[in-house]
Amino acid sequence: MQVQCVLCDKIESINDNSYEAKRLINKRIQSYLCQTCYDRIETNTKKRHETGKFNLYRSNRKNE
Repeated sequence: MQVQCVLCDKIESINDNSYEAKRLINKRIQSYLCQTCYDRIETNTKKRHETGKFNLYRSNRKNE
């Protein structure tokens, strides 16, 4: 299966029977990130967490 990264537009081939391929086929709204873009975002997010100024806002709803 041919997939294209949404950030760098790099085209890659993934196995048709992989979990990621099935997820992309069944849910068209899901987007694909190549490994280099995924790693870059992961390292930048970890750096932001380490600064201490990163706030993750979640809803205050309680399950009833």
